[in-house]
Amino acid sequence: MPSSTRREAPPDLLAKVEAAQVRHIDLQFTDVIGGVKTVTIPASQLSEAIEHGTWFDGSSVDSFARTAESDMYLVPDPSTFQILPWGDESTARLICWATTPDGEPYQGDPRGVLRRAVEHAERLGFEYRVGPEVEFFILERIADGSLVPTRNDRSSYFDFSSDGNRDLRQRMVSALMSLGIAVNTSHHEIAGGQHEIDIDAAQALKAADDLITFRYALKAVAQQSGVIATFMPKPFDGKPGSGMHVHQSLTRLRDGGNAFAGDDAYGLSDVAQHFIAGQLHHAAGISAVLAPLVNSYKRLIRGFEAPIFISWARTNRGALIRVPHVGRAEATRVELRSPDPSCNPYLAFAVMLRCGLDGIERRLPLPPPVEESLYGFDEVELERRNVGVLPDNLKDAIDALEADEVVIDALGDHLAERFIAAKRLEWQAYRGQVTPWEIDQYLERC
Repeated sequence: MPSSTRREAPPDLLAKVEAAQVRHIDLQFTDVIGGVKTVTIPASQLSEAIEHGTWFDGSSVDSFARTAESDMYLVPDPSTFQILPWGDESTARLICWATTPDGEPYQGDPRGVLRRAVEHAERLGFEYRVGPEVEFFILERIADGSLVPTRNDRSSYFDFSSDGNRDLRQRMVSALMSLGIAVNTSHHEIAGGQHEIDIDAAQALKAADDLITFRYALKAVAQQSGVIATFMPKPFDGKPGSGMHVHQSLTRLRDGGNAFAGDDAYGLSDVAQHFIAGQLHHAAGISAVLAPLVNSYKRLIRGFEAPIFISWARTNRGALIRVPHVGRAEATRVELRSPDPSCNPYLAFAVMLRCGLDGIERRLPLPPPVEESLYGFDEVELERRNVGVLPDNLKDAIDALEADEVVIDALGDHLAERFIAAKRLEWQAYRGQVTPWEIDQYLERC
C-alpha cells in the first residue's frame, strides 16, 4: 500500500525490464465504474515512477475525482508486473495505487477500497479468496453493421464438434496464462457465441487485478481475429445472459485452514453460515455494485438460471448463493451467482467481503436452505418462506445501496458518492430514451 515514505524500485523488477528489453510501461488503474485507464511511460522512467509516482489529472477521469482533487499520482505496485503478449514493441504493464500529492492513499481509488476490506478481514484473522467463472460472447459484425454470434459458432453447453471458436478460446487462455492468470477450465456456454473461462481461486486483490486484465486481454485477442468479445450482461433478447459466478472462501491466518469447512449437513462451519447470512442480509444493498448496468437487470429475470431470489441451497441453481458439493473439506466454498462480468471487481469483492464479515461479526442466523425451484412459487409462498427478491432495475438497486450502511462504509463515503451519482445519471439517460419496442407497440396504435 502506498504511503508518504520513500519508495525504491525493486532491483529484480528493473532486471526483468532490462532482460526482456521492455521499451514502454503501461501504468494502469480503474475508474469508479471499472474501466481501465492507462498512462504509458518509457521504461527508463520506471524508477522515477515508483519513487515519486506519476502525475495525472484525476478530474479528467469520469466519476473519479472532483476538480478540487485534480492533482493525483499513480504509484506502481511491483507485484503486478507483466509483459503484454501483443503489440509491435515490447510493452509491460503495472497496476497502480492512486495517491494524493502528499503520497497518501486516495479514498476514491477502487483498488484501495478492496485493500481496506482485505485488511478488515485480516484483523479478524482471515484471508479472503475468490475464484470467478466469467461468461462472455464472441461476436462478429455483419453487413448491416449489427453484431451477432459468429457464423461458425452455433454450439450449446459443453459442445465440442460445433464449437467454431474453440481455437480462439484456447488462444485467449494462452494469453491469460502468459499474463500470470491461472485458468481452471474453459468451455462453450448455452447460447450460440457464448463462452466461459474459469479462473483459479486467489487472494482477493490478485483476483481483482486478474479480472481487470482478463477483460482487456480477451478483447485484444478477439480483435486480432477480427471479432469482438463482449462482457455485456444481456446482449440478446430471449437468450441467456452472461454472469460471473464467484466462488468464495476464508482461510484462517493462524493455521492456513479453510474457515468455511465444518460438519453440518452441507459441510459448513459456523463462520461459513454467518458469512452466507451476511451476504443474504445485504443482497439488495450490494446489487448495484455486482450488477451495475441498466442492462444487468435484463439478465436478472425469471425464466433463466440467473438468480433473483435471496436464498441459498446446494442443488438449486436458481438460488442466490450455492454451496458446491466438493467432497474435500479444504475445498469448501460458497458460490455467489448474482454478479455479472461488467462490474468493477475491486468494488464487487470489497462489498461481498464486508457484508459476509458483517454476518460473522454480528453472528447473523442463516435461514433454512430452499432446494425446490423458486420460480414456481407465488408471492404468498415466497413470503411464507421469508424469501426476498433482488431489485429488478438499476434505480431500485441504487436506492437499496444508498440505504445500506455496511455497503456505504465498505465503499467509503467519497467513492460511494461518486458511484451513486454516476449510476443515477445512467438511469436518467436510459429513462429518457425511446426504444424500438415502444415504437412498435404504440406509434400507430395511439
